[in-house]
Amino acid sequence: MRGIIAILKRNLTNFIRDKMRLAFSIIMSVFFLFVFSFVMKSTAVGIVQPLNYLISGIIIMTVFQAALSNSTSIIEDMSMGFMKEIIVSPIKRWQISIGQVLSSTVIAFFQGLLVIVLGMFMGLNLSIFQFLQMCAVMLLVGITFSCIGLYLASLAKSSTTFQIMITVFTFPLTFLSGAYIPTTIMPKIIQPLVYINPLTYTTSIFRYITLDMKNLTLTALIKSGVAFNIHGFIIRPYAGLFIISIMCAVFFILSVIQFNKADFSNIKVFDPHAK
Repeated sequence: MRGIIAILKRNLTNFIRDKMRLAFSIIMSVFFLFVFSFVMKSTAVGIVQPLNYLISGIIIMTVFQAALSNSTSIIEDMSMGFMKEIIVSPIKRWQISIGQVLSSTVIAFFQGLLVIVLGMFMGLNLSIFQFLQMCAVMLLVGITFSCIGLYLASLAKSSTTFQIMITVFTFPLTFLSGAYIPTTIMPKIIQPLVYINPLTYTTSIFRYITLDMKNLTLTALIKSGVAFNIHGFIIRPYAGLFIISIMCAVFFILSVIQFNKADFSNIKVFDPHAK
């Protein structure tokens, strides 16, 4: 347990010291908020509170992307030899992997909280119960994608490869989830991709909680892009919790297994000054 706490404290300290990293993550969230707010105002037909609808999507996407991106520190530790030093210590590998997952989760969670604060200044109203539910969902999403980030980092052989893997993984999932552009206005040809995207249902349950949609009818939820009618099969918002919980369990096991057998001697970081 001490090993897990030590790794958690170290990674959090490194993140706090890297103020530019935190600043740019907030800037990107604000950028998406202003850019896509114009899209929502002109195309969000049938959506109640379109701006708040967008804010809630940006919050959960911030947690998702931060959880994955924070795994870059794992590659840096591997390349700098820090990981080798930890491995020869009495700390077991599974403890190291859990410490890495927890640190990425905590960082992603607090980045999500910062976006919530920004959202409140823009008109997002929340009750205490809604806030607590949002925190629970953010933690679950943070743990899930921190596990996925650790798994991908353990597979990668260089920081360049890892960044490509993260980009390929996040870009389609983000824009097909309905976080920035409502799924209700997406072309029918890509609707099957929307339905198989796990982030679609994660975004759905988060919006359902954030915008307090429990009193809406099923028809209204479908029109708002929070529930889904797939050829007569209805997927309600809380299905998102079930889907993300399964993903969390599966990738937690996979990440620990992969980390335990990873060869850290071959990890390289791209050096722009190298000839």
